[in-house]
Amino acid sequence: MKIAFVGKGGSGKTTLSSLFIRHLAATHAPVVAVDADINQHLGVALGLDEAEAAALPAMGAHLPLIKDYLRGTNPRIASSETMIKTTPPGEGSRLLRIGEDNPVFQACARTLSLDDGTVRLMATGPFTESDLGVACYHSKVGAIELCLNHLVDGRGEFIVVDMTAGSDSFASGLFTRFDMTFLVAEPTRKGVSVYRQYKEYARDFDVALRVVGNKVQAPDDLDFLRAEVGDDLLVAFGHSDWVRAMEKGRAPRFEELEQANREALRTLQDAVDASYERRDWQRYTRQMVHFHLKNAQSWGNAKTGADLAAQVDPAFALEEFAPEKGSAASPAPA
Repeated sequence: MKIAFVGKGGSGKTTLSSLFIRHLAATHAPVVAVDADINQHLGVALGLDEAEAAALPAMGAHLPLIKDYLRGTNPRIASSETMIKTTPPGEGSRLLRIGEDNPVFQACARTLSLDDGTVRLMATGPFTESDLGVACYHSKVGAIELCLNHLVDGRGEFIVVDMTAGSDSFASGLFTRFDMTFLVAEPTRKGVSVYRQYKEYARDFDVALRVVGNKVQAPDDLDFLRAEVGDDLLVAFGHSDWVRAMEKGRAPRFEELEQANREALRTLQDAVDASYERRDWQRYTRQMVHFHLKNAQSWGNAKTGADLAAQVDPAFALEEFAPEKGSAASPAPA
């Protein structure tokens, strides 16, 4: 299951995504956590110190390896240099599975031990001064979009992505790659402004969007969120001494998180589990192709010198390799 956490800066998006990751790890489910925020804080929220978090391998730095591995023997892709962030899989492509070991995870993921389980953590890498005037942040998250396009995941396994703040996610097709998007909103006008942007952008793409209230201190806060977002409000988190201790680097064991907040995390998981029943691999593939053709025409063809529309394999069905189909092979048939 693919889950995104979005919201405005300062909403508590990274904190709540880290709590949800800890919650999933405590169930001993396979979990991959991805820090895709322009400000890389997920590692610290999961217990790393600043130096350890800074030492995480950047996915963007391993993009040539990622492309070369995923390309496999796909005859529609002349070289890994002609792959862009939206390139879809086809016959001969290698696919990714959350619980497997492969060169992409070996290069880009690090295993973290949490109180009650483990997760594999990946990071896009920070946006540095050397990137200014040379690259936009969307080039950093391109590695994630490419991996999600080639991911076949199933019920009971999770990839959780802490997205960049605001509505930047809509600069590419990345926002359509998730089974569930949780928008973290504070009970303020600014807090719900990003929700309105997401709701408008996502409407035409059938994106599953639920609002998670945060920093809700009183009934009036909850009433405000309900009035602003209606039935999209799923659950709300209040004050947490556990989170305050975690932010000071003194987090107690996760089992000591407040009962109300633990129940809120279970509500998030229930919503994710329910979204599996609505999974539509054909729609997922159509959207993947839509954004690939759009990117090819707007900049990809010119950048690579190739006709990237020819990379689309109309006979390829990603769902045939999904876990529920019983396939154990990671590559598509050659």
